Amino acid sequence: MKTWNRPLKIGLVGATGFVGETFINILEEYTQPIAEFRPFASVNSEGQKLNLNGKDWTVQVLKPNCFDGLDMVFFSSGDDISKQWAPEAVNAGAFAIDNSNAFRMNPEILLVVPEVNGNLLNQNSKPQIISNPNCSTIQLVVALKPLSDKFGIDDVTVSTYQSVSGAGLPGYEELLQQTQNFQDPDQEPKVFPKQILFNCIPQIGSFGDDGFCTEEIKIMNETKKIMALPDLNISAFTVRIPALNSHSEAVWVTLKKDDITKQQILNAMGDFDGIAVMDTDYPTPLEVSGEDPVFVGRIHQDLQNKKRWLMWVVSDNLKKGAALNGLQIAEHLFCD
Repeated sequence: MKTWNRPLKIGLVGATGFVGETFINILEEYTQPIAEFRPFASVNSEGQKLNLNGKDWTVQVLKPNCFDGLDMVFFSSGDDISKQWAPEAVNAGAFAIDNSNAFRMNPEILLVVPEVNGNLLNQNSKPQIISNPNCSTIQLVVALKPLSDKFGIDDVTVSTYQSVSGAGLPGYEELLQQTQNFQDPDQEPKVFPKQILFNCIPQIGSFGDDGFCTEEIKIMNETKKIMALPDLNISAFTVRIPALNSHSEAVWVTLKKDDITKQQILNAMGDFDGIAVMDTDYPTPLEVSGEDPVFVGRIHQDLQNKKRWLMWVVSDNLKKGAALNGLQIAEHLFCD
């Protein structure tokens, strides 16, 4: 990540959550220059101290004029808070980078994965709301972009295997608690619809009348918008698995050409920013947790259709799937 061209005044809504913690850790990791840091959280966390760049910053609650003087506010606290407060951040002269679902499909608001459509932003961009996509969508479009650019894509099928950290700290703690009490046959799930330990749950979000759950609809709609392919044929099936962190995806991609070699696929992905290709091995959620790139392995051609290629895509959903992607958006706005 490039260093910002000046020390920034940053706000972080949802500072005490999983994504908020990851956001702070990335700022530390890349030693970004910070002029001021304002962490925001619920009243339960008000007054708590968070350390960044060797200084303690006091957690505040949201209130009128709380964003005055800030350059950027990162939101990771749910749709309702974003709908109410992200416009306030923009009115105060700040960019609002929103990690919720509140604005993603609004045609007037950008939905950005920097490696894919970061060209929509630059240092001349005016303060506005910029949506951070769904975590599963982010890693998918990063993997698809070089294939789309080089060979063209006809259709995509994706099955996700998503970790419990995608449900926040309560989901993470529920798996740990069930693991500690694994001999208890009567563990009552609270976060997930069924026991997650020793199990897979083919539901993330609520179901619609069409049989798709909300997570699947997000992936399908957001992919089309980010890649500017409104007519792309894409189908998604999402599954929660008992991994603590990082999401995995099995992806089937049908290209427009049938004479593409595996080496051409590897070259296209290997040359693309943000992808780590594993040709002779494959990534797993445990190995990828804490890493920046989107990892792609098990790339191979379908036996029945020479245009179709299969691959395994894994990425840290808290890092690239949320906080890091937001900070990479800031990179396009505040770096030379």
